[in-house]
Amino acid sequence: MPESVQSLDTVSDVDSDASYDSDEDDRLAEQEWQESLQQLQQLVAIVLLPYLGKFLGRRWSHWAYARYVRLGLGKSFFLGEKRL
Repeated sequence: MPESVQSLDTVSDVDSDASYDSDEDDRLAEQEWQESLQQLQQLVAIVLLPYLGKFLGRRWSHWAYARYVRLGLGKSFFLGEKRL
């Protein structure tokens, strides 16, 4: 009989080790996920946002230049064209 109690103790130790490994795996997976998200944020901030800003800046400058050519640099440029 004492052997069976001892064997139950070893089984519970194995289960607690497996639980610990599972918790450790979950923690590592969460850490890797957070690192991946941080890398994506850096990619957006360093690569994509400057290209988007460049595109929108050029688009706005073409619009503003076309408006300047059409209206000149007066009140109508800033306030809009007068409709008749």
